[in-house]
Amino acid sequence: MHDDARVAAGDIARLAGVGRAAVSNWRRRFQDFPDPVGGTSSNPLFSLTEVEAWLRGQGKLAELPEDERVWQQIRNSADDLHLASLVSSVVAFLVQSEGNDPLKRRDPAGVDVPVALLKAVTGLAAERGLRDTVEFLFRRYIETHSRRVQIVSPDVAALMVRLLGPCGTVLDPLCGFGTLLLAARPHAHRLLGQERDAAMARFAEARLAAQQADVDIRAGDALVADAFPDAEVDGALCIPPFNERGWGYEELTNDQRWQYGLPPRGESELAWAQHCLARVRPGGQVVLLMPPAAANRRSGRRIRSQLLRTGTLQAVIGLPAGSAPQSSLPPHLWLLRRPEGKGAIPSHVLMGDGPVEAFGDGVESVGRAVPILELLDDEVDLTPSRYLPKAAAVRMGDIDKARDDLEERASALARLLPAVSRETRDLTMTTLGELARAGTVQLEQTPMRMETESGEVPLLIAKDLVLGRGPTGRGQVGRETVTANPGDIVVPAITHAVMARVMTEEVVLGPHLFVIRVDQETLDPHFVAGFLRVSAERASSTLSGTYRVDARRAQLPRLPIAEQRRYGEVFRQLEAFETAVRQTSELGVVLATQVLQGLIDGELKPAD
Repeated sequence: MHDDARVAAGDIARLAGVGRAAVSNWRRRFQDFPDPVGGTSSNPLFSLTEVEAWLRGQGKLAELPEDERVWQQIRNSADDLHLASLVSSVVAFLVQSEGNDPLKRRDPAGVDVPVALLKAVTGLAAERGLRDTVEFLFRRYIETHSRRVQIVSPDVAALMVRLLGPCGTVLDPLCGFGTLLLAARPHAHRLLGQERDAAMARFAEARLAAQQADVDIRAGDALVADAFPDAEVDGALCIPPFNERGWGYEELTNDQRWQYGLPPRGESELAWAQHCLARVRPGGQVVLLMPPAAANRRSGRRIRSQLLRTGTLQAVIGLPAGSAPQSSLPPHLWLLRRPEGKGAIPSHVLMGDGPVEAFGDGVESVGRAVPILELLDDEVDLTPSRYLPKAAAVRMGDIDKARDDLEERASALARLLPAVSRETRDLTMTTLGELARAGTVQLEQTPMRMETESGEVPLLIAKDLVLGRGPTGRGQVGRETVTANPGDIVVPAITHAVMARVMTEEVVLGPHLFVIRVDQETLDPHFVAGFLRVSAERASSTLSGTYRVDARRAQLPRLPIAEQRRYGEVFRQLEAFETAVRQTSELGVVLATQVLQGLIDGELKPAD
């Protein structure tokens, strides 16, 4: 099967142990470098057999590693939307062949796996061991879907487990690929988990079973279809979905789990917190990674008040920005304990704030015990920084590191700006509508009304497009589903900022989006996307600062394909430059705030 396998530039770079820039350089310098056999102009695919032979001929590869060969077989056996099901079925097969059967109870069977592929992965597992093989396939899958799959960092997972403490049984009701449960495995005897996505559930259970863990993971939504309704575990770990509205508010209004109050429709995180508390024994611990807004939203103050009054909330820890997998905002860790009997209610809550490594010796070393009475005002604001000395946020080591980082980023900005020359020229313009009528462009708009807050399939929504991130919506695949493929251009139909993005992987689209598919023999996708960013805005109507885009009226010049690709390369460089400018600006704002705060609070002074 591997003779038909195709590899991307990133795969070639990994095989040769170089960066992707080196592969691009080889394509330009060496006329005998293999020609693409598929993909798109921006993401070409090459024959693995031809690449392997070329690398070996150049002395850049002694022998293609067997694990890479097997991974390419897997990757070429399914499209992007079904790759998770295929890989999860492969790892489940490996675990079952070792005498374990983690899927025999409830979960639906995975996809059929070709016999040749099963033989290949079985041979790989025999060579390098079951555990290493399963983790290798997991890493490769994550790398392939880095924009779609969101995984918490090992440091944050380890901190959550450390705060939870040793437990007999640990539950994660939204376990994803099992990252938190894997971190908890050395400290727990039995692991329970639930996951909405059936493929992820199979994958997670296979990963843990390969580690010889006593594990039980089931597919389904724990809020609306709890797989462990009678469980009384010792501890629970959870990273709830942030700001999810479609969590089952209507059907769960009278649910017995809401001992601290009915979670507001827009505060799904408080539903997950109470679900975890309902599944731990009296005295059991719960650790959740929460969005910062959960600490002070007015709609949740009644529940926060009850968590304080009952002594359930033990600590809130502020972590640095980027610690949560689904958000760039600085999240909080909530440490909860289910009350037992009528014992004394604690009088204080620990508040901490700092980098993850700062909590190696416990919250007490970098935090403050705040009286509960001080928190029970009209706002019930649980934001840690509000109750900590301002000077605690100013660390000279952090400032020096940030200054060095800022200097490095700023010095690189000029190099990132693409080279252009001045020239006045008259361009013959056409519209996307005309190109669509000529058959060189296909235009499709996604449904205007579409559920994006619940379901098993990741959806790319307009906000994801503007922010340059992976899919954050959730939905179901149906007859009206629109999928964008690598090389397709996606444009928001209603937006505050017009953006056109060339997709690098297959993704299901949410509402209010245009997908533009071009004939890449005559049109370069990045060339089209670059001109659309301006021309689509000019062709749009506005209302109160919101653009209503009509992609068919957007214009672009008629140019030969070779010149289009030159433009396309410059547009790609501009996009990288814009990203670097934004990141440098954000870092500069943080650094300025730290220095200003330190000067005012007396922790810093002007240098001699």
